[in-house]
Amino acid sequence: MAKELSPQEAIERAQRAMEDRLTSIRKLAESRQALADTREASAARIAEVEREEREKVAAAERDDARAYSATLDAGWTPAELRKIGFAEAAQKRKPRARTARQSTPTQAVATPPADAATSGDEGQSYGD
Repeated sequence: MAKELSPQEAIERAQRAMEDRLTSIRKLAESRQALADTREASAARIAEVEREEREKVAAAERDDARAYSATLDAGWTPAELRKIGFAEAAQKRKPRARTARQSTPTQAVATPPADAATSGDEGQSYGD
């Protein structure tokens, strides 16, 4: 016949089972946190590498634009360069954007009162 478990033995077995379950939850939580940290660090690194590569491409485009401009200054025309096989530079010097002038407050033109403008006797005569 099987021996009955004492209440203390039952509790100890249940606690061991719970500890195993909690250990698996702890490992899962740590794994998920490590994954989130890795994703965050990777995203930051990817953004940094993309920025660095964009800067490299921009520098190469500026160099190409300078070389193209120097070729034009040497007397070549864009049409001649196209015939040779050189397209226009990808990055041309962009004209500076003009901003709207801010108007300065102008002095208000003095207007005569309405009754002075209608009277014909007063004021100056302009060639009558």
